[in-house]
Amino acid sequence: MANQKQQSSPGPKRQIQIELPSDLEATYANFVLITHSPSEMIMDFARMLPNTPKTRVYARVIMTPMNAKLLHQALGDNLAKFEENFGEIKTPDRGFEPPSERMGFVRD
Repeated sequence: MANQKQQSSPGPKRQIQIELPSDLEATYANFVLITHSPSEMIMDFARMLPNTPKTRVYARVIMTPMNAKLLHQALGDNLAKFEENFGEIKTPDRGFEPPSERMGFVRD
């Protein structure tokens, strides 16, 4: 028994109360710029619109690299669950270049 490693149990899970303000506005983003330093990950969320060469950042999230990695894991878990329920999420084969075909309503 001297060679057996003792497993530590994480103990009971701590509950966290999260306050969601009633006037909180949701922000839609389809574009993110990610930069980092040795101690921070900075994510600037924006919206890109078809035929519009300019965008604006609507939200900035700054977190530690460890928390960014935990977010990455949580997103991966949730995307896997989503695809289990709704099927594979398709992504562009050529990356995220603007499509050559027209999008949305077009007036000639």
